[in-house]
Parts: sequence; structure tokens; C-alpha cells
Amino acid sequence: MDLSRDYFALFDLPRRFVIDEEALDRAWHALQAEVHPDQHACAPDADRRRAMQWSLRVNEAYTTLKKPILRAQYLLELVGVDAGIATNTAMAPEFLMEQMEWREAVAEARAGRDVDVLEQLRQRLRTHADAVRGHLARHLDERTDYPAAADTVRQLMFIDKLRIEIDDALAVLED
Repeated sequence: MDLSRDYFALFDLPRRFVIDEEALDRAWHALQAEVHPDQHACAPDADRRRAMQWSLRVNEAYTTLKKPILRAQYLLELVGVDAGIATNTAMAPEFLMEQMEWREAVAEARAGRDVDVLEQLRQRLRTHADAVRGHLARHLDERTDYPAAADTVRQLMFIDKLRIEIDDALAVLED
């Protein structure tokens, strides 16, 4: 196994944001069946260590490609574009206003202990996140507009944090 291959090549997938997740799952299972350390338990130490490295690489690749934000970041990395997760905090004012409105609605629903409103917010956010992922797919797969893709990745990270806030609020209220 060539550990230097990129994650898409490792799973024999095209280098795209939109992937066949079932094909990814099948390829991961097939590779794990081949490289899992348990398959090499009776092998010499060097072979067992190599199997461990392979298994870790396969799992890292799978996790990266399975999660849309990580997959997008990885695609950008492959073309030499830094998504600016840690350094670029500039966001469109409209997006920031939208985020403030979402967070205010979550805070009000949480304070009012309104599970129904939180569930509605979660569903609306899920729909919104799907639309943003659609924009990201167009930026990466169709237009190769990497700066716009990097901005969209950062937006998805904000949206994901908001989803976690909603999930946490629901968990507290449902206990």
C-alpha cells in the first residue's frame, strides 16, 4: 500500500467534494480488512508496525472524507489553498447578522425551555446547512473558485457550532 497517495486515491474516488459515500464506506471496509493490525498479529514486529501505520492512515483518510467540512478543507489543501480557519476571521456582514439572529433565537428558546422551537430551529438549520454545502460543492467541483470555497468552509464551521448549541440546549431540556 502506498501511504503517500492522497485520501481520494487511497479509496479510488474522484477528487471532488461530492462523493459517493457508500463507495467510500465499501472501500474503507475493504482496506481495513486488508490492513487492520489484527490481520497481522502473528507477523514480525516490522510488519505489525507497518500494519498499524496503514490502519491509522486509512482511518484518518476515512474520517476526513466522511465529514464534509474536513473533506472541503482537504480538497483546498490539495490545491495549495489555506482555508484560513485560524487566521481569517473576516465574514460577510449579512452572514454575521444571520448568525446573531440564529443565536438569539436559540437563546430565547432555551431560556423559555421551548423544545418545539428548538426542534424547528434545528430543522431550519439543517436545511440551511444543506444549501450552504450545495454552494460549497459548486465552488469546489464546478467553478474551482477556491477563495469562495474557503469562505464557505468557514461559514459551515459557524453553522456546525450553532447546530451543536441547539443539540446541547435540547439535551439539557430533554433530561
